[in-house]
Amino acid sequence: MKRKFDSGHSVRGLAVGILTRVQQENAYSNLLLNQVLQTEHLTARDQALLTQIVYGSLQHRLTLEYWLTPFIKNKKVLPWVYELLLAALFQLQYLDRVPARAILDESIKVAKINGHDGIRKFVTGVLHAILRQKLPNPQEIKDPLQKMSICYSLPIWLLKQLVKENGKAKTAAILKTINQPPHQVVRINQSYLSTAAAKQQLEAAGFMCEFSRLSPTSLIIKHGVASQSKLFSAGKLVFQDESAAQVVAGMQVQPADQVLDACAAPGGKTLQIADALTSGSVTALDIHPHKIKLIEKNAQRCGFSPQVKAKCLDARQAIMEFKPATFDKILVDAPCSGIGLLRRKPEIRYRKTAAGVARLQQLQLELLASLTGLVKNNGILTYSTCTILKSENDQVITKFLNQHPDFKLLRKRTILPDEFDSDGFFMAFLEKTQD
Repeated sequence: MKRKFDSGHSVRGLAVGILTRVQQENAYSNLLLNQVLQTEHLTARDQALLTQIVYGSLQHRLTLEYWLTPFIKNKKVLPWVYELLLAALFQLQYLDRVPARAILDESIKVAKINGHDGIRKFVTGVLHAILRQKLPNPQEIKDPLQKMSICYSLPIWLLKQLVKENGKAKTAAILKTINQPPHQVVRINQSYLSTAAAKQQLEAAGFMCEFSRLSPTSLIIKHGVASQSKLFSAGKLVFQDESAAQVVAGMQVQPADQVLDACAAPGGKTLQIADALTSGSVTALDIHPHKIKLIEKNAQRCGFSPQVKAKCLDARQAIMEFKPATFDKILVDAPCSGIGLLRRKPEIRYRKTAAGVARLQQLQLELLASLTGLVKNNGILTYSTCTILKSENDQVITKFLNQHPDFKLLRKRTILPDEFDSDGFFMAFLEKTQD
């Protein structure tokens, strides 16, 4: 039986546990990190350190591997030991305020708890060698793309695509921001209180927050875990990046609208739509039953159950479930590569391929085309993604409009990560002009 990793309830142990699961189970770092922050009784300082280690070790992974390789050479290393070494190397190189001795002592303790004496000695030896010797310098790599890939920890195929679509200068600006820590952002349910009132209440409870430059209904939490606030428990705020909040804001939902959220999970935009409704309703679709339950749970927490109807259904089959021209507004927050979320889900960059991204366009077009008959005349079909690649964004809209002359583009917007220090997002608003 495989032995379960023992974190020892230490910050470094918890970080290594999360990083190992991200690599071994294809789990998402942000979800695992949130779970740990909810269950472990960490101080605010330790919460911040854990977040730094997890995100930083993933964001800088290619750089860290480049540095680590000569110290372990071709030696076969257990996955958790490898993650332990990368995490220690990240701390040594990027966290100036943490003493090297503390990093080594804590890392060796994690090795001792989980491994035999040989593993402890190996970890100790590698870390001491790293402190004694000079790390290889990525700036000495001759190939410009390879150098950029290692320095910014981004696969070469993705670098090429970003340069092709944005030019070298803009790509450089984007790259400077993707390895920064992601903001903790919440959107305030305006049905209950204003953004200013929420800020006042959070600060009175010891949180530090500031208004978003991008979204008037959002706050950036600078200190404290928002899920532990009374406002979260009361359903008055939800976790949602400020760029994502711009999608529903742009839909201009009216109180009596009938709305379809065709790819709804985890339900952040569904709740934002519900927040704008009184007599109207939003039907939220997803193909996974457990995600439907999550949407229903979040709607209940926020007091929006009367407005939200969650249904387990593939959006491409919706035309067989609902009458034609049922909805005033339809949102297709399409499955995508997620390249706009490189800060929040840094592991995405290592899992995606150019071929995989290219295949997504067909699915995105299928989803849009399958829903055209459900939009009322003069209704709005909104397409959004959390990617910044034009093959999934502008090109999809161009092809859709060529195939569907009964729709016209009202406006579209791309939010790049460097513009507001937010997630990258794309949105296009299409009006149905005739049957």
